Amino acid sequence: MGISLDKVMGFNERALGVFNRRSEALAANLANADTPNYKARDIDFQAVLQRAVNSQQTLPLTITRSGHIQAGGDASFSELLYRVPHQPSVDGNTVEAAEEQVRFSENAMRYLAEVRFAGDKARGIKQAIRGE
Repeated sequence: MGISLDKVMGFNERALGVFNRRSEALAANLANADTPNYKARDIDFQAVLQRAVNSQQTLPLTITRSGHIQAGGDASFSELLYRVPHQPSVDGNTVEAAEEQVRFSENAMRYLAEVRFAGDKARGIKQAIRGE
């Protein structure tokens, strides 16, 4: 019986993907902090995580047009939601820069922690293979 690295490292890979997508969304929010009528967006990481834990499989996708996401692609942007601001802006922009910076920093720390967990897991597998 062989070791399936997809099963061992799969969760870390998916989590890193979601952290990466969230980082992109938060960076876009920060970049558009002064754009009139820009709506801040974020990924609901808890919902994505819960769905991954419950299903342990990818979402089935039906492609009806050439511009659709290809089957087997990452659908984590389906969890990209609009954020309701604490203090609405006069120009319709919903980005609150201080909160975006905090969320971006928190996401970066979680990403780095997940990278460390994946590295530790890989190191443990190598040690087990070597018999250490």
